[in-house]
This record gives sequence, C-alpha cells and structure tokens, in this order.
Amino acid sequence: MGKSTLKTKTVSSLFWSFLDKFGQQLIYLASSIVLMNIVPPAEYGLIGALNVFIAFSGLLIDSGFARALLNRKNLTETEYSSVFYFNIALSLVLYLILFLASPFLADIFHEPRIEPVSKVLFLSFVFTAPGLIQQTLLIKKADFKGLTKVNIAALLIAASIAIAMAVKGYGVWSLVTQNVVYGFFRTVFLWIYSKWRPIARFSIKVLSSFLGLSNKLLLSGLIGAVFNNIYPSIIAFFYPNSMNQVGYYAQANKYQDIPFSILSNTFRSVSMLILSEINQQIERLKRVVSKMMKSLAFLVFPLGLYMIIAAEPAFAFLFGNKWDAAVPYFKVLCLGGMLSPFSYILNELFIAREKADFFLGVEIAKRIILVLLIFLFFRQGIMGLAVSWVIYMAITLLISLTLSRKLIRYSLVDFLKDVLPYMPTALVSVAIGYAASRAIHNSFLYLLVSATIAGGSYWLMCRLLKLEMTKELGEWFSSKKER
Repeated sequence: MGKSTLKTKTVSSLFWSFLDKFGQQLIYLASSIVLMNIVPPAEYGLIGALNVFIAFSGLLIDSGFARALLNRKNLTETEYSSVFYFNIALSLVLYLILFLASPFLADIFHEPRIEPVSKVLFLSFVFTAPGLIQQTLLIKKADFKGLTKVNIAALLIAASIAIAMAVKGYGVWSLVTQNVVYGFFRTVFLWIYSKWRPIARFSIKVLSSFLGLSNKLLLSGLIGAVFNNIYPSIIAFFYPNSMNQVGYYAQANKYQDIPFSILSNTFRSVSMLILSEINQQIERLKRVVSKMMKSLAFLVFPLGLYMIIAAEPAFAFLFGNKWDAAVPYFKVLCLGGMLSPFSYILNELFIAREKADFFLGVEIAKRIILVLLIFLFFRQGIMGLAVSWVIYMAITLLISLTLSRKLIRYSLVDFLKDVLPYMPTALVSVAIGYAASRAIHNSFLYLLVSATIAGGSYWLMCRLLKLEMTKELGEWFSSKKER
C-alpha cells in the first residue's frame, strides 16, 4: 500500500472509528444521565462488582483469535468457521459455569441480590459470541462505517428499553437489561449487515495454527480484563455493606474513562489495521507511532485537565447531589486516564509486530506491580486504591516505552519530545479557563464559559507555538475546502 493510499485510509478509518466510539459514548452518556437520576448508587454497585467476570468471560470467548485473524492474510472459510463454532461453544460453557457459581458470588460479595442479577447479566456474552467473526471481517475490510451503524443502532434500542424500565421502577434490572439487550441486538445487526455465514466445517488443526499468537494474546487479555476491573470487586469483597461505595467508585471510573476510551478505541481500531500492514517497516512504524502519540497528546491533556477542574459542577448538573461522593475518585482517576491511551497504542504495536511474548511479558510485569501497589495502598481506603491505579498507569507506560525502544527504536526520549509541548500548553489554558470562570455559581454556565475559554486558549496557544498537530488540522481543513 502506497504512502498516500495509507494516509487516506488512515484518515477515513479514524473518522468513522471516532464517530462510532463518540456516538456510542454520547448515547450512553445521555441514557446514563437519566438512569443515574433514577437508579440508586447501590444498584450500580451490584453491576460494578460483576464487571470483572463480564470482562474476563468476554475475552475468554474471543480467545485471542480475532486479533490473530486480523494479522493473517488469505484466510479460508474453514478457518473463519472453526473460530466461530469454538466461540459459540465456549460462551455456553462459560455461562453454565457462572450460572452455577452465582450463589457463591452472592456470598463473597455479601449481597443476596447478586445471584439473580448475575444469572441474567452473564447472558450478554452468550449473545455477543455469534457476532465476533462478522465484527472481525468488518474491521479487516476497514468498514468502520458499517460498524458505526451496527453499534449505535443496538445501543439506541438498549438504552431506550433501560430508561423505560427505570422509569417504571425496575432499578438494577434496567441496567441488567441494557447490557443483555445491547449484546443481542448488536449480534443481530452484525448478521444482517455482514454477508458472511459459517460453513459446516470445523478443524482443530486450524485452531491450533492460531495458538502461537492467540494463546499469548488471550492470556494477556485475561490478565488485563481481571485487573482493569478488579477494584469494584475488591471494594465489594473487603468492605461489607459497601454497595454504595462500589457504585460511586465504579461510576467515577466509568465516566473518567469515557473520553479516554473514545480516543483509545478510535486509535486502536485504526492502528490494528495500519500497523499490521506495515509491520515489517521499522522506520515507517516509528513515524506512524510518533504521529499517533502527538495526536493523542494534543487531545488527551486538555481534555483530562479540564475534566478535573470541571468535576464538581459537571456531576451536580448531570447527576444531582446524590453522586457527590464519586467526585474525588473521579478527579484522581482522571490522572491515570490521561496516560492510558498511549499504553494502548504501544500494545497494538507489539501485536502488529507479532511479538506476543512482549505483550504477555508486559502484562505479567504490570499486574505484579499492580498487586504490590494494591497491597501498599489498601490500608489508605478506597481513595488509596484510586491513587495506586494512577501510579500503576505511569509505570505501565514506562515499561511499554522501554520495550518499544527495542522493537522500533521509539524510546522514552522520543515520546517526551512528541507529547511534552502539549502538556504545559494544556495546563496553562485550563488554568486560564478556571480563573476566568471561578466566580460563576451556576453549574451549566460555569461549564459553558470555562470550556469555551479553556478550549479557545488552548487552540490559540498551539497556533502561536506552531505545534505540529495544529498544522496538520489546518492542512486537513484546507484540503476539505478545496474539494
């Protein structure tokens, strides 16, 4: 693929991938504003305590094969169908295990309602499994436009049903239904949109051929799924009668993650495709990774810093006073959230280079460090756990940069050169926005004025400093006007 073709494909993919992630999160945010004003925090705690099992099961069902399929070229129908049947069978086995384990989960989390909730909630990954191959094929064809339509349509239906149930007083069951209905309709729409259908063939030999990469990706993913979602479960397990606190922490973490998740998933979706295509061209890989880091820094730092100064009025305006206890967790977790997108891009680099040993090694090292941090900060309470997560994210990024230096000669020094110009610029612009609007007491007006001033200041300062990303955006808008 030529340089201009790759750039065009990258821009188009980034646009539709961003629209997909932004659209999903916008719908989710809108529905959550309604739901969180109706459903009590403790009900969210029930879902938060089980998130680790949902994430674990979802990745186990995928088994790392989806990423391996993306890396392989000229795949046969037998290969696709074998992975499809394996995913279906594994999802049913996992659901049966977790269904039988639901009384035990209720006991360890000190909450009887966990048993019926988990039995229904875990149906979500059973419904998701039949659509994984269709999703992989759409990504492989760079059809992010199709994925956008599928994801947003399914989410709109799920959110509408959840809100209707919450209004009628169904509480936690509205949240459970939202998860299950989304998984079901997403798979239905993937089958309608995609023309691929499995054939009546299954080969153990075919599955074995993927294991070199997929088993390491699977183990890495499982480790990540457990530890990325472990904090609400730790709170529920070690602090009896703490479902309110679980809800506060889980929602604080979820909302700080929304913007960073949009950016991470947008860039990851594209990097899966682009980095895999140029995975043997070291210098080109380094240039692409460098450009992605600059792009992320340009967006992440002003966004994250503004979220910290706007936390209190934003929560008050959107969710009301009953969620005030989540604000301190939200602010601290934002610091770690700003670092997460950079690590995710480097993980995609390791996979694109088919260095699964690197990926697995990073995950194991990171999780050992996380366990140590949890042990060190656990006695400081829930806020201590939040601080341990921020420190963990910083160490994670350092480890990934050390390994990327070995792979493509992209080092910590290169990273700092790429991102540092944007951090102080964002800090100063957000400080200007805060100082100019601090006397405003109306939450909505404060958010409007501070965001406008901070955003305008940031763009102006970037232009005056002639930072690279403003030049890139200027050229892009100019090219659009000429068409």
